[in-house]
Formats: sequence, C-alpha cells, structure tokens
Amino acid sequence: MTLLATPVRHPRLAAAGLLAAFGLSAVSVFLQPDLAGDPDQTLATLASGPLPAVSAVTFLLAQLPFIVAYLAIGALVETRHRRLGLWGTCLAVLGAFGHTVFGGMSLLYLVMAQDPADRTLYATLITDIQSSPVMLFSLAGLAGTVIGMLTLSVGLLRSKVVTRWVAPALWAFLLLEFVGGNISKYAGYLAVLCLGGAFTALAAHVAGSVKPTEQSATTTALGTASQSA
Repeated sequence: MTLLATPVRHPRLAAAGLLAAFGLSAVSVFLQPDLAGDPDQTLATLASGPLPAVSAVTFLLAQLPFIVAYLAIGALVETRHRRLGLWGTCLAVLGAFGHTVFGGMSLLYLVMAQDPADRTLYATLITDIQSSPVMLFSLAGLAGTVIGMLTLSVGLLRSKVVTRWVAPALWAFLLLEFVGGNISKYAGYLAVLCLGGAFTALAAHVAGSVKPTEQSATTTALGTASQSA
C-alpha cells in the first residue's frame, strides 16, 4: 500500500481536500487586490483594508488541502499510470511547499504594511528579497504546480478514470492562472472557476469511488484483524 493509496482509503477526506482547496483559492483570488507597482505601492495597497489580509491568509491555508487534493488525483492516476501519478504528485506537492513559503512571506509583508513610518525601509527590504535566493521557493511553487498538475491531468486523460473534460479544465486553469494574468485582470477569476469545475467533478468521483459494500467489507476485515491481534 503506497502513500498515494491513502486518499482511496479515506474518500471523504480526499473529496473534502479537493473542495477546500478550490474554496480557499476562490476566496483568495476574488479578494486579492491589484498589487501591480513598486514595493512602496504594494505596501500601501496591503494597508488599505482587511481584504488583502484575508486573501493572503486563505492563499496560505489553501496549500494544505491542495496537498490532499494532489494525493487524491495521484491515487486515481496511479491505478493505471504509476509513473505519471507518482511524479505528478511529487512535483505538485513541491509546488504547494513553494507556495507555502511564498504565502508566509506575504504575511510578513502585511505586517510591514501596518508600519507606515518605516515603509520606505521596508520597500527597500522587499526589493532585496525579490532579488535574493529566497525567490527560488517562489520558482519552485510555480514550476512544481504547473508541471505537476499538467502531469496529473495528462494521467487523468490517459487513464480515463474521470470524465474527459476534467483534464482540459485543468489545462485552462494553468493557462489562465499563469499566462492569462499578463493579458487580462479577469483571467484569475476564470482560472479559479475552471479549477472549481475540475476539482468538484474529481471530488464527486472520489467520494463515490468506494461502494457501501466495499466499505462494509473493509470495516469487517479491520475488525477481524484487530480481534486476531
């Protein structure tokens, strides 16, 4: 039994992870302010109200259910394409780790924004951070998420374990999220809707993947094993 098999043994947990990842991401995206501009303007925007803080916190919190979601998707793919499932999951989890570090940095920026007296100093510090090796974590978040989710989506398409439109929906999410933002400010909203459609379909499939008779048999087997021990 591999680590990727864990979500199969706990389908409700896997479904909850998929839905929570989408829900928290949606809140983060829809409340995220426009942070274009130099670091001083970014700090001023972050200090403009509570919504930027909610966006930053939900982005950070979303990374944990994303890991559960990636494990669930990897488990589906692994049943027929072991390498795609394993490598896709590893890369996607690496992406979640990188985004977790980046999310922690965002919380630090929020604290800096609340001190307008030293904002110029903090802006200089942010500039230094953005040109330091620390940004390798941000790169890991970007590359891991894109390559990992792309690998998993190809695995879903090839394994045919879910309806065919799920993989293209994930591709649309990646394109809109990581490329479309340079074209339109609405791309992020469309991206999260694509993610929501795909993750909702995956959650419904995972939640219904274990039949009541199978659950009963598993419970009986576990009970027998416990009594024997």
